[in-house]
Formats: sequence, C-alpha cells, structure tokens
Amino acid sequence: MEQIDQPGTLTEQTVRRLHRAILAGELAPGRRYSTAAIAGQLGVSRTPVREAALQLERMGLVAIERNRGIRILTTSVEQLLQGYELRLMLELPLVERAVGQATDTERAEVDRVHEAFRQAAARGDDEGTLRCDRDYHMALLRGAHNGRALRVLEELRTMVLVSGVGTVPTSRSAQECFDDHADVHVAWLRRDAAGVREALGRHIVHTASILIRQESRRRPDFAEDVDVHERLGWLLR
Repeated sequence: MEQIDQPGTLTEQTVRRLHRAILAGELAPGRRYSTAAIAGQLGVSRTPVREAALQLERMGLVAIERNRGIRILTTSVEQLLQGYELRLMLELPLVERAVGQATDTERAEVDRVHEAFRQAAARGDDEGTLRCDRDYHMALLRGAHNGRALRVLEELRTMVLVSGVGTVPTSRSAQECFDDHADVHVAWLRRDAAGVREALGRHIVHTASILIRQESRRRPDFAEDVDVHERLGWLLR
C-alpha cells in the first residue's frame, strides 16, 4: 500500500487508505494482518491503524482479533440480502420524497450524472459505469435532504463492492447496467413519485438477483437456491 500523504487527520487518512485497499483486493478477504505491519506500510504509528480498524469494523469490513490484528471479512449471502433489505427500506421512501422536494439544482445534477452514466456505458467503460451507477443513485436520493441516510447507504454499497466488486462486466455489460435504470429515469423526469419508487424497487431486486447468482458461481459457500424475489418482495408495494 502507498504511504499516507493526504489532508485530514491520520485516522481519517488511514480509514480511506485501508478502505481503498480492501476494495482493490490489496488486503485479501479472509486473511489476517497485523496492525504493526499495516502501520509500517502506511508510514504511521499503530494508533491511527487501531482507530481506523474500529471504524472499518462498524462498517462490516473487518473483524478485530485481540492481540492478533485485523481480519478482512468476506460477505455471506445472508449479509448481502440484509444489506439489500436495508437499501430498499431506505432508498424507496427517500426517492419518493425526493421527487417532490428536489431543488432545480438537484434535478440538474441528476440529469448531469445520468448523461455521464450514459456516456460511460456507451464507450464500454466498466469501472466508470459502476461509479456512475453509484453517483446516479446518490443524486436521485439527495433531493430527500437526509444526509445521514445517504451515509448509511454509502456503507451498504461498500459492503456489496467488497463482496462482489459489481455485476459489470462479470454478469452484464455496462450498457445493460445503464439500461436497467431506464424506467427509473423516465418516471423521475415525469415527476411520478410512485412510479420512481416502483421502478427503483424493481431495479434493486434485479441487481440483487444478478449479484447473488454471480457470487454463487464464484464462491462455493454461497447458497444457489435463494429466491431473492421472495425474500425482498415484501418491501415492494
């Protein structure tokens, strides 16, 4: 890992650097790392590493093993399903509220991010498409004016990224990912609150189904017979 040289407290910098290392696979799921070794790589003392580990543990990314270091966690199918349940609980009412409360500036930001999403998908930019997918969801929800809920959703998305990196390009193309948001955007442009909620719910459940099938093929510890629609359907109306 690169040493820390960004602004912010040492703990904040360490959280960001470890977070990136986990997402990039530099710190492998299932492996244990000593705080001393991590501190040495980052060029900091053990204290910010320990403090960062506590924050990452709350996010569900690591487990702290007393006097032994930290273990990078893998995500089970049950954890993924619970994460998607929470996303539905939060995103659906938030997006419905945002339709009526978003400012002109916030609506313009949705349009801007959607266009960037379209362009990334059209040129087959897998990494850019995944970033735009995340940014598009956040732009839609920002109009609900609940920053705390958005921070929780960012942590939930982090959990999914750690578990499977994303469905693009493993299980669908960048263009297919973009196209799966079409109904959401049409309803948003019409300012149809109920329609946005319904379309976003379908999209989230569809993505959960794809990701769980993908991980079941990749990891033998995943269950292959999970009925995602049955498990998550109670949150759709």
